[in-house]
Amino acid sequence: MKKRKLSNQFFRNFLVIFLLVILDTVLALVLLSAASGWISGSLAKNRYPASSIIREDYTQIDASAIVRDGGGVQVVDREYHVVYSRGIDTIGKDKLTAGEFTAFLTGCRSKPYHYDIAYHPEGEFWLIVTFPTSIRLDFALVFNKEASAGDFAQAGKAIAVAALGYILIIALSALIYSRITAARITVPLRKLCDGTRLLREGDYSARVDLRLKNEFAELQDTFNDMAARIEHEISLRRKSEEDRRRLILDISHDLKNPMSSIQGYAEMLLKKTDIPEQERQEYIDIILNNSKRANLLLSELFELSRMDSPDFSLKLERTDISEFIRQTCGELVSQLEHEGFEYEFNIPEESIYVMLDTHRFGRIIQNLANNAMRYNPPGTRVTVSLTVQSNLAVIDFIDDGIGIPPHLADDIFKPFVRADDSRNSKTGGSGLGLSIAKKIAEAHGGNLAFCPGVVKGASFRITVPAI
Repeated sequence: MKKRKLSNQFFRNFLVIFLLVILDTVLALVLLSAASGWISGSLAKNRYPASSIIREDYTQIDASAIVRDGGGVQVVDREYHVVYSRGIDTIGKDKLTAGEFTAFLTGCRSKPYHYDIAYHPEGEFWLIVTFPTSIRLDFALVFNKEASAGDFAQAGKAIAVAALGYILIIALSALIYSRITAARITVPLRKLCDGTRLLREGDYSARVDLRLKNEFAELQDTFNDMAARIEHEISLRRKSEEDRRRLILDISHDLKNPMSSIQGYAEMLLKKTDIPEQERQEYIDIILNNSKRANLLLSELFELSRMDSPDFSLKLERTDISEFIRQTCGELVSQLEHEGFEYEFNIPEESIYVMLDTHRFGRIIQNLANNAMRYNPPGTRVTVSLTVQSNLAVIDFIDDGIGIPPHLADDIFKPFVRADDSRNSKTGGSGLGLSIAKKIAEAHGGNLAFCPGVVKGASFRITVPAI
């Protein structure tokens, strides 16, 4: 299908307008002519023509009606004396020279007055009737068939040239205006098409700047917003894909080591029947520990994936979180003392009620405590505080240990992210504990956040809505 350019369509539209302008011009001339004839009878100057009031004796001329309607009457004799004057007088003299009178007669149309002049041959005087001009349109088309053929030809040429010039001016104006109008539409459309093509080709950073303040500006904003959303979605998709690949690699890595160890020691036990009992027991313990580690990893993976399921739900109960945190911290005391940790608990005596799934919420505190004891040396102090801020129960879990490396601060809640980059099985956990803890907090309508730089060591804040 052949495409039609918008600029050409505009030109065709303005060609129609051009023809309509020509037609309107002709109609305007006809209407002006009709209006001139319609109003001619109602104007004062046409009610008192000089020929109707002239008399052989100019002293018998009755000028009262003319003066009453705002006009004037003057009589000039053959010696160019103003011998009679009533009403307005635009001559302004009592005696004129021949040249002055001729100039007056030839310059009448340049003055804002209408003059009707009649000559009385017997009395040898000129009668001049004067009225102020209201509006004058100096246009007249006169045809006299008695004129010479040469005059007709010259006049016809002049009229044809004028009409042709008028038509050309109108056509040129229509062409220029059509191009300008088309450009104001086609240029923004071309920029939008270019931006759309870039999006289609995968350049999601494409933006359009039309520098307009009309409907195209709204279209520009809509396009740029759409492009920004697509770019954001693509970025999220790429990041999600990268996270998925990293997650698979991390799972493979963390499962490969214990499974390889289990396989290796199991094959050794099968092949070597003469292994001493003590050494055999050590191998069995290694197999057991690695199986526990693999089982823990799979269990936590299952729990993490279950929390992302739409079927996941909590068993919420109205709970005094002050008493709950007090009991939870009491259960941690023996573990902290065993690891040589110091501790401080700041729990208010008054009751603070929240909606909790106590079994799962306790997992948050336990995971934070496990991380603190796993990565920090003996002598580290752990502080747990409970406050109420803006209808939120706020639990701060702080230790003054080695802290979390700055490069991990933004990713600490992602699966398989560990403070120990070596992924040592003795010092590192599964790398899923904080991810699970954050999801549990969010499922309660709250949050678990890391507060970098607040204190020495690591500081975490748990929030949950109070009721």
